[in-house]
Amino acid sequence: METDFVNLTAENLADEHLCCIIRTKKLHQGVEAKRQWLSDRLSEGHVFRKLNAKATVFIEYAPLETAWAPLIGDNYYYLYCLWVSGSYKGEGYGKQLMEYCLADAREKGKSGVCMLGSKKQKSWLSDQSFAMKYGFEVVDTTDNGYDLLALSFDGTTPKFAENAKKLSIESEVLTVYYDSQCPYIHQKIEIVKQYCDSHEVPVDLIKVDTLQEAKGLPCVFNNWAVFYKGKFETVNLLDVAYLERILKK
Repeated sequence: METDFVNLTAENLADEHLCCIIRTKKLHQGVEAKRQWLSDRLSEGHVFRKLNAKATVFIEYAPLETAWAPLIGDNYYYLYCLWVSGSYKGEGYGKQLMEYCLADAREKGKSGVCMLGSKKQKSWLSDQSFAMKYGFEVVDTTDNGYDLLALSFDGTTPKFAENAKKLSIESEVLTVYYDSQCPYIHQKIEIVKQYCDSHEVPVDLIKVDTLQEAKGLPCVFNNWAVFYKGKFETVNLLDVAYLERILKK
């Protein structure tokens, strides 16, 4: 089994592929936006570790204090994403990546590791049942079924910021908050734009550009959040079918 992993650094970021969307020669706008976003995060202790192969096998996490998620806690890591896909599933790569993150947290004296989950597993969120095998437990919840899972080393626990539990905004129009953390976001925003333009659907696309903005959002957020008629709908990235289901409400 391939066990050669590499961590992205300021020195290799420009040359390494970013796993989620694999391209050879042609530049991909979502990938390049993610590359720029990462270039500003690595100095904050953000970790992107991947299999040294053209494969979607990686883990991404950051100190909770600088993680772009509306969470409160001291001395934790926030796990954005752990993803193993295709023929690489079932080969133990997820185990190696998770164990690396937990060992890194312990070595750096962290209080634990936390991640976003839900009562029903959502696409675009890391597999919480896999995390629970390592001792992750639900430590906070929202009224609409999202959970904060944590593995605590010292008995302390993080929590959702109060604003994250608001789950409503004043605007009634379709509203999407997004950042550049995920390479798929660029194309999903284009899908929403094109659909709303062609169907004359009012839409507000709000790019989250700062840590302060991300921490202050009125909903749970991993890199994307959707509201409609003033109500929070999902953290899932939208395709046309999903968008149409929301608009029928």
